Amino acid sequence: MLTYEEASDKVIVALDCSRERALELAGLLEGRATWVKVGMTLFYAEGPAVVDAMRERGLRVFLDLKVHDIPFQVQGAVRAASLTGADILSIHGLGGSAMVAAARTGAEEAAELRGGERTRLVAISVLTSMDQQALAEVGVGDAVADEVARLASMACGAGSDGIVCSPQEAAQMRALLGPDALIVTPGVRPAGAATGDQRRVATPAAAVAAGASKLVIGRPITGADNPAAAFDAIVGELRA
Repeated sequence: MLTYEEASDKVIVALDCSRERALELAGLLEGRATWVKVGMTLFYAEGPAVVDAMRERGLRVFLDLKVHDIPFQVQGAVRAASLTGADILSIHGLGGSAMVAAARTGAEEAAELRGGERTRLVAISVLTSMDQQALAEVGVGDAVADEVARLASMACGAGSDGIVCSPQEAAQMRALLGPDALIVTPGVRPAGAATGDQRRVATPAAAVAAGASKLVIGRPITGADNPAAAFDAIVGELRA
């Protein structure tokens, strides 16, 4: 059985909200949560200072910016984003191997400048809001699982530390990428929770059993009447 600390370390609380609410949630989850996700909504509004604020509270940060551009721009963007001290940063696998390699270079440059550990990179495969029909709309005829596998192999071969995929692909990705790959899964919902705009979902226990390293969970915790109790319930499920 996992300890409370081991189970809580698998949960990344998604702070897709205002700075004030993010700080409030950080306080409510103090002593429980280890990780938070700072996504585009919060980062674009507040900038690097919000990452500093989370780190000052002892939290580790998944900076979910989904960086996607030409390699030159990505190298600089990842270097700048890594200098915030974020522990994990997302990039888009669809940018190709040269872009992923440039991202890795940017992360390494930042680590040398900061003198600390390198920010780990995870490549977005197929967004959890997308299904087979949505893929077809953008010209991808392959099955979702095949597209995820193709992007994962390419990205990790080019320097990414892991991928972001739905929990439905986690087992396949663990088998493909090996035990050390960082597999981050959004689209995680406790039993009975609303799925919202997510399409490919699973429960926390199912996602971890399938091989997920980290679970990104937002509204079931942040939208709960008692976020601390909601967090504890998820951790309890992982320990069962």
